[in-house]
Amino acid sequence: MPDDGLFPPTRAAALQRIAAIRPAAYARSRNHLGGAVTRLSPYLTHGITCATEVAATVAAHHPLALGDKLMMELGWRSFFHHVARHRGDGLLQPLHAGPRPEGDYAPQLPDDIRQARTGVPAIDLAVRTLYATGWLHNHARMWLASYVVHVRGVHWRAGADWLLAHLLDGDRASNHLSWQWVAGTASHKPYLFNAENVARYTDGTHADWDSRGSVIDTGYDTLERWARGQAPLPPARPLPADQGVAEPTLWHQPPPGLALAPLPAAADLAGRTVRLVHPWALAEPDGDAGAAQPGPVTLGVLPAEALARWPWTAQRWAFVTTRLAAITPQLVWAEAAPLQATLARAARVLTVDHPELPAAWPAAWRQAPTPFLPEPAALCTSFSQYWRLATRGISGLDALPGWPAPTQARLF
Repeated sequence: MPDDGLFPPTRAAALQRIAAIRPAAYARSRNHLGGAVTRLSPYLTHGITCATEVAATVAAHHPLALGDKLMMELGWRSFFHHVARHRGDGLLQPLHAGPRPEGDYAPQLPDDIRQARTGVPAIDLAVRTLYATGWLHNHARMWLASYVVHVRGVHWRAGADWLLAHLLDGDRASNHLSWQWVAGTASHKPYLFNAENVARYTDGTHADWDSRGSVIDTGYDTLERWARGQAPLPPARPLPADQGVAEPTLWHQPPPGLALAPLPAAADLAGRTVRLVHPWALAEPDGDAGAAQPGPVTLGVLPAEALARWPWTAQRWAFVTTRLAAITPQLVWAEAAPLQATLARAARVLTVDHPELPAAWPAAWRQAPTPFLPEPAALCTSFSQYWRLATRGISGLDALPGWPAPTQARLF
């Protein structure tokens, strides 16, 4: 079960985190593990809140400009989704050639990384934290990815798929494109780090992260040669198996004990408006979910095809289904074809569009969410290009597409 003290799956928890944001402190300290980060990512990924609501709420209490670091970091999420909209599953392939040929990398993640027993404290603690909480500070994610790809010589895709599966905030666009940025297949150079970098961003006060004396306690010239295949990679020195941790089970379908309802009868939905609430749109539905006929019907849906392809930990299943149970009167696990048959006689079907939804869900069901930034017409190949085009002609926050944000995030 998730640590509800860290990530309660409620809208109140998201609003509390938004209220705690101090833009100046965020800009100054966000790269430090003890910095003023928002920890909003699970709530953004699952649609409990949105970037526009975050910005609007913060701006109502603190000075906030379009070019501030908080706004640009929210913009990075929008950029990753912009790339995903244009490339689709193409983001699972290198965007361009990296520092080494694709065939040079190992295709599988080694067990000592999965079991947090590499002998590099920063890496092992990152993996343990990931498994315990479902979340990692962005800098720890970058260290982990850089170690996997450039020190151990593992293909970025193997690492990206593994990390995605264990994150509460697992967002395929953000996750996989971030791994590509670290790997050097979506950036101009590989991202490298060493023990000194770890010490700097853990402020020297987090002794458990101290990686001096380990394989990463070396200079950037050596790291660069490893990353570019100009020198042999250092031999792995894993800790004994009994010093590791077990990797959490991944579930491609609902874990045992989850209460699910059968699909409603098609006749019961005939002539009705049906609102489908899915795991990436967990805002508050409008209206009374229990309204009598002929009022709208709200149905929580776990799309079988999406979860079969990209499994979750029990933590994430619990986070999502707890929230779904709180905002929908019934929750179903459904493949696309039976769901369409059930809804064939409905007067109207509404859901928030999202790239993780099965392709077989009809376009007529999908409502495009209001974007955080205006969408450039053509694919942008860098964040700087995207930011320049998306913000062109925007002089203030009140000119953003979703402004002013509603006081409460809604589905419809």
